[in-house]
Amino acid sequence: MSSGISSMTGFARVDGAHEGWRYAWELRSVNGRGLEWRCRLPGGYDGLEPDLRKAVKKQLSRGSVTVNLTLSNDQPGAQYRVNEAVLSNAIAMIESLNGRLKCALPQPEGILSLRGVMEPAEEVFDKDAQAALEAALLADFNVGVEALATARRNEGTEMTAVLENQFATLEKLTADAAANAALAPAALRQRLEKQLSELLVSDVAEERLAQEVALLAIKADIREELDRLRSHIATGRALLKKSEPVGRELDFLTQEFNREANTLCSKAPDMDLKRIGLELKRVIDQMREQVQNIE
Repeated sequence: MSSGISSMTGFARVDGAHEGWRYAWELRSVNGRGLEWRCRLPGGYDGLEPDLRKAVKKQLSRGSVTVNLTLSNDQPGAQYRVNEAVLSNAIAMIESLNGRLKCALPQPEGILSLRGVMEPAEEVFDKDAQAALEAALLADFNVGVEALATARRNEGTEMTAVLENQFATLEKLTADAAANAALAPAALRQRLEKQLSELLVSDVAEERLAQEVALLAIKADIREELDRLRSHIATGRALLKKSEPVGRELDFLTQEFNREANTLCSKAPDMDLKRIGLELKRVIDQMREQVQNIE
C-alpha cells in the first residue's frame, strides 16, 4: 500500500464475460467505525463470500463496504430450473403473511425473481463449468477491490491537501495568539488603571497595582495551551505522511485541538484573543468533518 492517507469513500465497477456469461461487480464504500461488509450475490453463489471477504480485508481496514454481483447468460439455449425447496419455503411464508395481514398474493414472476428460486439447470451448467466461472468472477473481483482501494487513495490525496492547509491556518492562528498574549500584561495594567480611575480610586499603591496585574496575567497565561497546539500541529503533519490507517488518531487529535481552543477562549483577557480562539474552533470543526472520512 502506498504512503499517504486514504478516504473511506469510493466506488469501483468491473464488467466481465466468461463462456457466454456476462457479469458486473459493483463495489461501494462509505465511512464506518470498522470494516463493515454487505454482499449481494445471485442464488447459488454464496460460496464465493469467504474469498470475497478475504480479498476486501487484504486491501481495506475501515469503511462500510457494499458488494453487488449481477450475472446473466446471453446464450440462446441457456436453461434454468426451479429450486423446489426454496420455492416451497417462499410460498409457505407468503401464505402465513397473507393469513395475518390479508394482503394481495404476489404474481408468479415475483416469486420466481426471489433469490435462489431460479438457478441454472445442472445438465447445462455442470460442476467444471461452475468452477471455471467462479474462478473468473473471483479474478475480476480482485481487480475491483484494487480499483476501489485506488479510488479511496486518490480521494485521500485530495483530503491531505485540505488538511495541510488547515494545519497551516492553525499554525498562523497560534502565532497570532502568541503575539497577542505577549501584550497581555501591559493591556491588563492599562485596563485595571482605567477601571480604578473610573471608580475614583486614585490612591492605590504602585506595588499593589503591580501585584493585581501579575495575578490577572497568571490567570490569563496561555503559554501551555499554545505549546500544546504547536505540538498537535506537528503530530498531525507527521500522521499525514504515514502509510498505515490514521483516521482514528486524527479524530482523537481534533478532540485535543478543540480542548486547547476552548481553554484559550475561557482564559482570553480581551476580545481580540477570544476571536482568535473562536477562529481556531471553526477551523478545528472543519478538520473534524474531514477526518471522519479518513481510513
